[in-house]
Amino acid sequence: MFQKLEEVVERFKEVEGLLADSAVLADRDSFLALTREHAELSEIVEAFSRYKKTCEEIEGLRELLQDADNEVRSMAKAELPELEAAKESLEKKLQSLLLPKDPNDEKNIFLEIRAGTGGEEAALFAADLYRMYSRYAEKLRWKVEVMSLSEADAGGFKEIVAQISGGMVFSRLKYESGTHRVQRVPETETQGRIHTSACTVAVLPEADEIDVDIDPGDLRIDVYRASGAGGQHVNKTESAVRITHLPTGVVVSCQDEKSQHKNKARAMKVLRSRILDQLEKERQAKTAADRKSQVGSGDRSERIRTYNFPQGRCTDHRIGLTLYRLESIMAGDLEEIIDSLTAYYQAESLSQQES
Repeated sequence: MFQKLEEVVERFKEVEGLLADSAVLADRDSFLALTREHAELSEIVEAFSRYKKTCEEIEGLRELLQDADNEVRSMAKAELPELEAAKESLEKKLQSLLLPKDPNDEKNIFLEIRAGTGGEEAALFAADLYRMYSRYAEKLRWKVEVMSLSEADAGGFKEIVAQISGGMVFSRLKYESGTHRVQRVPETETQGRIHTSACTVAVLPEADEIDVDIDPGDLRIDVYRASGAGGQHVNKTESAVRITHLPTGVVVSCQDEKSQHKNKARAMKVLRSRILDQLEKERQAKTAADRKSQVGSGDRSERIRTYNFPQGRCTDHRIGLTLYRLESIMAGDLEEIIDSLTAYYQAESLSQQES
């Protein structure tokens, strides 16, 4: 680890020199790339500097433990545990900072929630999940925009796709992909029996055109009259768009905008992200046999979490985390769950690197 850290320090000095070069300043793309790299490296260099200073202070205190003065030895002995704890904390932070960065972490996402088993109750739960993520996004001042929506007859959503934009959105929500199960007594249940329903959640990083090269000849684009809310306009104009990517069979529909062109642009955004997600899953499938854990794989067939309303309990099955404050979680208080998943994933990555 320390050899890597010394290499980071050398690279940091090199980047600082390049940023002072007039030729680099004249090249906007190179300058922006180096500025981003400088920001990433500076966090590691700063933490490494604090680590080395802490180690020096610990060595100084250990020398004072041999001092002839009892009071000096006592003071050194009292201060040593705090510095050793700081050193251990900095070591963990440095290990985390040296982990390979997920190139999608800084990207915005498309959040897709679909009602699964459970009929009307699953559709109502899909709406609850969307509300939960929306409130979490609101706390972080992210922007949420509904891209497409299919409402259920009895309320709730059969399917909803929303774009969430902000800082490091994918890094925070990437572990939410999977099957979410709810256990509760539906309002229509007269006998008070608990029903189990499920929804699937997909978190897709927003793909740029450079990420996914789509040949227009591979697309079939259908336009049709929209249905649902929106007044008379939706029934009179063929503004809804359905795009099929023939090589992969991925289909995206969008009808929320009054303009056919806007619906097409929105559908293309979602299409690129779904294709990127499919390519990523294929890549992960090839390496899955070598993995010790599938946490963070984004496998949406996996039951990842249960929301038990009678017990006020939320359990994430991947890490064995159970919290008895379901009401606050459904209100968007997801920090503890997300932080725990992130820490677990980082620990798995470290163990894989060491092995």
